[in-house]
Amino acid sequence: MHVFLLGGTGFIGRHILQRLVEGGHEVTGLARSQASAERLVAAGAIPLLGDLRAPGEWVGKLPPVDAVIHAAADFGDDMGEVETALLDALLPALGAMPKRPRFVYTGGCWLFGATGDRVATEDSPFDPLPAFGWMIDNMKRVLSAPEVEGTVVHPAMVYSGEGGVFSSFTEAMREGSSVDVIGSAEVVWPLVHAEDLAELYLLVTEKARPGAVYNGSAIEGMAIGDIVPIVARHLGTGEPELRVISADQAAEELGEWARGYAISQRLSGDKARSELGWEPRHGDGASLFG
Repeated sequence: MHVFLLGGTGFIGRHILQRLVEGGHEVTGLARSQASAERLVAAGAIPLLGDLRAPGEWVGKLPPVDAVIHAAADFGDDMGEVETALLDALLPALGAMPKRPRFVYTGGCWLFGATGDRVATEDSPFDPLPAFGWMIDNMKRVLSAPEVEGTVVHPAMVYSGEGGVFSSFTEAMREGSSVDVIGSAEVVWPLVHAEDLAELYLLVTEKARPGAVYNGSAIEGMAIGDIVPIVARHLGTGEPELRVISADQAAEELGEWARGYAISQRLSGDKARSELGWEPRHGDGASLFG
């Protein structure tokens, strides 16, 4: 397949790109800069120069593709407007393709809100942060768009040995400083290793039926207070002191989207396992890093 990948140089996207190339697929990746284009080439992709915020300048240059994976993220205050403008330009261009392409759209676990002890599934109601409410409308738009075969992946909190959602933890530990946690050390996060998530995107691209939605969650939920010691052991550092900061402070420093770190939730990935044969290699606390 020829796959157009948005976000191919980002944390999630570069793992998806690697897995697509390993799977024998041709990949065109959007590159905002020459440096990004060079990274895509080095990873085995064909770069298409363009900015997510100016889709009208590059959608007409998109070659015929069999699938699109949207793994790009813009966390600016206007991210909803940026995303809607992207779909306004991209969907008609995809509709003009010789073959109706698969479109794999990225949602997220934060759309389900706090679940407490309940484990959210793909059929659970949404309760999004206001900063992400726009995503539900755009997700529904992709799933119903006649121009594409729409599918959705809702990643859990994504990590790897490099960091990901654990980046602030690992940075603090290497510096020997306290680790900031937002909300409480008792907050529960669903988790997925970036390599396992990339495998899920590949399976959805290759096998999922149109309209399908899958949660990318390998570990249903783990408390932050239990995660930090495992990360410390992985790094070979001493277990750090935890410093709790409020969701309000995180939102003020990072943006309203950062309130998501304080959401306590559990998320099931059983549907992807049963329907697509997804087998995460990092599926419990003992194998968090492999």
